[in-house]
Amino acid sequence: METAQDQTVAERIRGKFDTLTRAERQLANVMLENYPVSGLGSITTVAETSGVSTPTVARMARKLGFGGFPELQAKLRSELEDTLSNPIAKHDRWAQGAPDTHILNRFADVVMDNMRQTLHQISCEEFDSVARLLADRERCVYVAGGRITRSLADYFFTHLQMIRGAMVLLPPNANTWPHYVLNMKPGDVLIAFDIRRYEHDIQRLAEMARERGVTLVLFTDQWGSPAAAHATHAFHCRIEAPSAWDSSVVTMFILEALIAAVQNDTWSETKDRMKTLEGLFDQMKMFRKFV
Repeated sequence: METAQDQTVAERIRGKFDTLTRAERQLANVMLENYPVSGLGSITTVAETSGVSTPTVARMARKLGFGGFPELQAKLRSELEDTLSNPIAKHDRWAQGAPDTHILNRFADVVMDNMRQTLHQISCEEFDSVARLLADRERCVYVAGGRITRSLADYFFTHLQMIRGAMVLLPPNANTWPHYVLNMKPGDVLIAFDIRRYEHDIQRLAEMARERGVTLVLFTDQWGSPAAAHATHAFHCRIEAPSAWDSSVVTMFILEALIAAVQNDTWSETKDRMKTLEGLFDQMKMFRKFV
């Protein structure tokens, strides 16, 4: 079971944000803008960059459960190493001291804890706001994924395309993305996925889309992609697992919950659209029928 000590600094900030003073919130916002790098300077540099006093920096570190700012920085350095970890390093870290239980049980325990930790930090109000954005048929919705998360983007796109029109799945080749950005209009929505070993292409796409007035909804990990600085909404899903690769279970859970929410909110239109789609499937004789 994960404890507060296992939470990232960003998770602690988001969890305690409402309890912070005005100056501490100002500091917290600056730290989250370029996380975790923005917190790695000297305490004086961090304070000056945030426009607060050094006692404010030290006080917030203690509010977040650290003995002081040096302890908070040590945690940030550790997190930075985690975000840069390649699959071999991830495997070796998990393999050290692994309990003598079956991998199925170990994996299940970690995934269930990931789910609890993530749900604890997701706001129902923010979830509902994203669902309303996706249900708005006046907005075009673009979906983009990275090297691994492309499969999540494809899955999400396929389901939303059955529910509504004006859906665009960006192709794997990022060199073509400017052509799609060209068609983006203010008020459109970009769903983007970016987890650790964050991809430059996703960050540049987020920057370009935001410049055109597009609302960015980002699915990222517990540390947070640099693209989060351009996001209106961000879902920070815990992804660590006893594996060389990160887990997509929690991210998939949120995606499927959003699909269900949009379907329920727009069922009268969605039902007609799905009936038409089923007719097209029949014309193509796509699925086997037993009667």
